[in-house]
Amino acid sequence: MSIELGKFNTLKVVKEVDFGMYLDGGEEGEILLPSRYVPENCEPGDELKVFIYLDNEERLVATTLTPLVQVGQFACLEVAWINQYGAFLNWGLMKDIFVPFSEQKMKMQVGRSYVIHAHLDEESYRIVASAKVDRYLSKEKAPYEAGQEVNILIWQKTDLGFKAIIENEYSGLLYDSEIFQSLRTGMQLKAYIKQVREDGKIDLMLQKPGQGKVEDFATTLLEYIREHGGRTELNDKSPAEEIYAIFGVSKKTFKKAVGDLYKKHLILLEKEGMKVVTNDY
Repeated sequence: MSIELGKFNTLKVVKEVDFGMYLDGGEEGEILLPSRYVPENCEPGDELKVFIYLDNEERLVATTLTPLVQVGQFACLEVAWINQYGAFLNWGLMKDIFVPFSEQKMKMQVGRSYVIHAHLDEESYRIVASAKVDRYLSKEKAPYEAGQEVNILIWQKTDLGFKAIIENEYSGLLYDSEIFQSLRTGMQLKAYIKQVREDGKIDLMLQKPGQGKVEDFATTLLEYIREHGGRTELNDKSPAEEIYAIFGVSKKTFKKAVGDLYKKHLILLEKEGMKVVTNDY
């Protein structure tokens, strides 16, 4: 059995000591799970899912905490402190994760957050992070299809829109003209593949393509009207800015949703706005 450093491993409890439990680390020997992380009623022979990293003495240690990033993943982390060698980022564990100055795109500042990639340093076998994330993104053509739902991490603002990291593997782009909500670096969102270009570049969008997007929003709009006494002053003449401020969608999507609800006889259109078709109001 080989331990995966910087990742979750399922290990068997070997013995109990005053300061915790020792787990079977196979070729790496026994690994300590400190008392503060030992689950209630845990006994030798039990199997535990634990995250393995190095303590301040560079010894393997286990925790049942879930860090903000694992080896091989990208995340947006805050700088906790800086010394003469680099920056140390809070990743949710006792020992902060290190970013050498050579792995910083710009000099990091305490209190600010940066998108990084966590990996094992080949020379020192330590878990480290790099803000030069481009080199860790796949250069292969992604196997995605148009309309496919994916998880993304907002990476950085560009002249065209926002770069995002897709499923911890690929780079994609959200265009400013198609963004109808406030975005910032570090946000994790659901998105949809708009297209994978011939050159391998990926275009993304935040709203479902086609009718599915309209039907989803139509449900949201109907619920909004019901929650506001069954009536709203909003209609298809309302300013796009007002519609976006309330719902985070384009006026085009709003108008299609209104039409969808009207055709289904769920709302009535009035001069002053719209109202729900129901006896309750």
